[in-house]
Amino acid sequence: MDDIVKTAFDQFEAPVRNRLLELRKLILKTANDCGAGPLTETLKWGQPSYLTEATKSGTTIRLGIPKGAGNRCAMFVSCQTSLLSEYREIIDEPAIEFEGNRAVVFGADAPLPTASLEHCIAQALTYKKR
Repeated sequence: MDDIVKTAFDQFEAPVRNRLLELRKLILKTANDCGAGPLTETLKWGQPSYLTEATKSGTTIRLGIPKGAGNRCAMFVSCQTSLLSEYREIIDEPAIEFEGNRAVVFGADAPLPTASLEHCIAQALTYKKR
């Protein structure tokens, strides 16, 4: 992890940081599993972000906290995509909420809803290819 990205993660409160780091690992694993290729890890809008620059197969995923955060985490995708509509149709997971047309939101203290998030990640990382 690049120092600048590490610094961004370090600015989150411990429960949020830990959950987002867990999500980061899931993003990197899913990229490999779904054939999205190597990801570029950088900052966009000050948030850790994951791009499919090498393959151009998907849209950027950003990690952060939603508005009115409380103790929640968010995985953001481009609002210019249909991803959130797709997620709403397929994902029936009590631990996940959807915010507008941009964010998948989940608790920082609850177990990571891995299977549902893995599906969302794969859909984002292959969005342009599909």
